[in-house]
Amino acid sequence: MEKEYIIAGNWKMFKTVEESVDFLKALNEKINTLPQDDAVEILVFPPFTSLYAVKGISSRIKTGAQNLHFEENGAFTGEISPLMLGNLVDYVLIGHSERREIFKEKDEDINKKVKTALKHGFTPVLCIGESLEEREAGKTFSKVEDQLGKDLEGLNLVEIEKVVIAYEPIWAIGTGKNATPEQAQEVHEFIREILQKKIGSPETTRILYGGSVKPANSYDLLRQKDINGVLVGGASLKVDDFFGIIQDSYKLANG
Repeated sequence: MEKEYIIAGNWKMFKTVEESVDFLKALNEKINTLPQDDAVEILVFPPFTSLYAVKGISSRIKTGAQNLHFEENGAFTGEISPLMLGNLVDYVLIGHSERREIFKEKDEDINKKVKTALKHGFTPVLCIGESLEEREAGKTFSKVEDQLGKDLEGLNLVEIEKVVIAYEPIWAIGTGKNATPEQAQEVHEFIREILQKKIGSPETTRILYGGSVKPANSYDLLRQKDINGVLVGGASLKVDDFFGIIQDSYKLANG
């Protein structure tokens, strides 16, 4: 089976509406210099305020929301309902470590959000990963398996197969440190084994790596057997850097 790639950029709390529009126009110009390739999917997660403004700028760049609430409506001041996202996005980022660590989201809430995203036709990008303390204590595999079990609980096989997994070791996010390609591959292979137990078809699940991904390391990460793409933070805020990572995926897809 031909390997497919997702190159996703999480802009976090950066970029005004105007900056978002300018960025995507500039990125689209560069992407249009590349041949159309169904094996590469390009995706950005802008702030909620920019989603409507960027819709339709590029037919080759998909958009996702950085979060959503699991209820359709209610007294949840400051939250975003799946109904509000409507036809604005294709993907929803769920369970990012910043949501877990800073905003104290629990696996129970993340599980509800995954189910809500699927119910409303969005593809969830479920983020999992261990802390530095957990890695040093040899708990990487047990932490990842525990998160997958809780976050996918109650989903049937068809639903699980639709979820994109993003392995993001917390110690590598925004720190400038990244897992080596070998470290990342080892965990990705383990995730695929866990998913095989659940759905029996590990090749169909797309698993991304995230954590200080940049043009200098993206090629070596992307060429690993079980890495289907990358979830990029800081480097996705600069057109040239993000495009450089996209180019790496094209080289591998057409190599």
